[in-house]
Amino acid sequence: MSVLKVVELLGNSNVSFEDAVQQVINEASKTIKDIKSVYVKDMQVAVEDNKISEYRVNAKVTFGIRQK
Repeated sequence: MSVLKVVELLGNSNVSFEDAVQQVINEASKTIKDIKSVYVKDMQVAVEDNKISEYRVNAKVTFGIRQK
């Protein structure tokens, strides 16, 4: 039997939504091991001078919990 945990994280990027998700994974992997999946719950952009200035994602990161 496996047990999974889900944490909700926010990420941002000046490049793209994909890069924002990758930033979430990069930061989460510093303290979370065994990441199984990332579910993008919400996407937003910040706009300055009628152009996209930042891509933002609200993501749920799922990872395994090691059992004894």
